[in-house]
Amino acid sequence: MSPFLRDRPRTAPPLDRRAAFARRCAALLSSALLPLALSACMSTPIPDQTPPLPPQWRNAAPADAAPAAAPDPRGWWRAFGDPRLDALVEQALAANLDAAQARARLRSARLLHEHAGDVLKPEVRARTSNPIDPDASASFFVMGLDAVWEMGFFGRSEAIERGARSELDSAQAQLRQAQVSVAAETAREWIALRDAVERERLLDSIRAARAEQLRVQQVRADLRLAARDSVEAPRSALAQAEAALGEPRQRIVAAEQALALLLGRAEPDPQWRAGPARPALALAAIDRAPADLLRTRPDIALAQAGVLRAAADLGLARADQYPRLAFGTSIQWSVNVTAHRRTETEGIGVSGPIIDVPLFDWGLRRARAHAKGAELEAAALAYRKTVLAAVAETESALSALEQQRQREDADRRAFDALARSAQMQQVRRGLGLSGDLELADSRIDRDQAALELNAARSDRAQAYIALYKALGAAPEDRLGRAEADVAAQASPAAPAAIAREAHR
Repeated sequence: MSPFLRDRPRTAPPLDRRAAFARRCAALLSSALLPLALSACMSTPIPDQTPPLPPQWRNAAPADAAPAAAPDPRGWWRAFGDPRLDALVEQALAANLDAAQARARLRSARLLHEHAGDVLKPEVRARTSNPIDPDASASFFVMGLDAVWEMGFFGRSEAIERGARSELDSAQAQLRQAQVSVAAETAREWIALRDAVERERLLDSIRAARAEQLRVQQVRADLRLAARDSVEAPRSALAQAEAALGEPRQRIVAAEQALALLLGRAEPDPQWRAGPARPALALAAIDRAPADLLRTRPDIALAQAGVLRAAADLGLARADQYPRLAFGTSIQWSVNVTAHRRTETEGIGVSGPIIDVPLFDWGLRRARAHAKGAELEAAALAYRKTVLAAVAETESALSALEQQRQREDADRRAFDALARSAQMQQVRRGLGLSGDLELADSRIDRDQAALELNAARSDRAQAYIALYKALGAAPEDRLGRAEADVAAQASPAAPAAIAREAHR
């Protein structure tokens, strides 16, 4: 053998070539499937949107102006010291139709959330048909089973779960919003009713004093101790006093009807008008921090649910850019129903992967993903604005409550002075040092001051209600234990939940 032939490398046997080719194919397949495996774990992060909150309220009342402890936010209306108001709020929270609708929507959202992942479970369908051969020589009965199991790759399963959770969070926030509104509106209308009743009483007292002035002046005119036209001024004042009674009476009817609607009734209770005057609202401090708004304000919870919904839509849009992977199987049996001697049954089955690859519309899907990303950014900005608006509303409510407190103090001092003056006038009238006209004038001035004080008390009460509505305060146990457990699992306090989602 020549040296040339002896030094020439031998050719690899066919088996070795096939093994090398198989290894190369496996390497190529692994490199091709690696991106798919990595993309199967894709997750759409939620932007970190921790809102800038002040450490404390700037417009809260000073400590010396509100020595009492802050009322319980779950029963803030008890600060009025009115048992009938307490009972009305309890009835309204249980019977209000808006709250009942919100509870029904919450039950619906909870059921759908429990089965949100079912769309990615295997789906089985049965079908039958009765085909006939074209030559009309045979007829078959065909029965088949089809099963498809879609894989929630590329973040699809997470997006589906987020979408269902956002609906649950939204329903929870809507129920909370209904409860806050029902408690506040019930207290507001009851205060308006009691203040209108008190205003009617004071205006009727003024009307009686005007009537007494007219009587005295008429007697003086009949005795020719005064000009005959001197009765016209007191007669006009009496007519004005009688006309002023229409406003509180109309407000009483409106408040009664509003309370009946809040309690889900067709007619108001006739006993609502009766009873003593409303007790004065006690002075109390506000111990809730600005960060508590993130836990209690329903509009903030709705905005947070909107962020989660936008993140879910973005996750689905991103997943649509990649192939949809599923595993399918189909089994079919056919029976020849026209066989003369025996029934011929044949069966066949097939199974394998199902891949839906976006090709010609991939640009549109990519544009949709970018659009959903912009919507997520907008939802995050809307959440931030909602938080800042809540802080601004609460600061304004705190300032209004403090201003109304100062106004009530000033009106109380004015009323006390005029009440003492009317009392001294009564003493002078008993001693014969003054007449009935002077006594009526002093009583009218006192009642006018009482009207101003009643209006100031009413405005401070309404400012107090507006404050606790701005704080999102309402009973937290109205949902029951089951709903509260769902809310605790599905609606974590912001921004902790947002931060956890952002780091996923």
